[in-house]
Amino acid sequence: MRKLVYYVACSLDGFIAREDGSFDFALPDGEHLQDLARRFPETFPGHLRGALGISAPNQRFDTVLMGRATYEVALKLGITSPYPHLKQYLFSRTIADSPDPGVELVPDDPAATVKRLKQQSGKDIWLCGGARLAAAVFTEIDELILKFNPVVLGTGIPLVAARREASLELVDSHTYANGFMVVRYGVGRSGGR
Repeated sequence: MRKLVYYVACSLDGFIAREDGSFDFALPDGEHLQDLARRFPETFPGHLRGALGISAPNQRFDTVLMGRATYEVALKLGITSPYPHLKQYLFSRTIADSPDPGVELVPDDPAATVKRLKQQSGKDIWLCGGARLAAAVFTEIDELILKFNPVVLGTGIPLVAARREASLELVDSHTYANGFMVVRYGVGRSGGR
């Protein structure tokens, strides 16, 4: 069965963006970037893949889930299909119609959609963001891959927008010379979820 993987960049204190939604704290370059491009090439937006020399096929994911605020980061740049190389789902109750035929708008229960997607054949499903969508599908998350940037924000948009608990098991981790860390956790199926 396919897994739902929350693969996201964050600060050391667990914020995925500043309070205004910006993520200028993320390290823009370094050895971690080449490694992530090799391991997860499909997680780079379509408009950046050519500029970064990324042409590898999808390694881990063939589907991406985005909340409205996450999607609007690209939309503000005039990009209506940020990941054209993936099946894209946009979860929003406030957007009336999808801005792009390559992006499927889902106005209702995200958890039910994830359950349906997990039953289909294919690669794993990437939860791109954001915090409210992560809270809505929390019980369906099978794995977290956190890209920790060496910064403490103190405040911002949290990893998950609502109080949720889960037992995590460290699968692997890697620290780069610039302080950037990639930490992969499996999510336990028992306990306070």
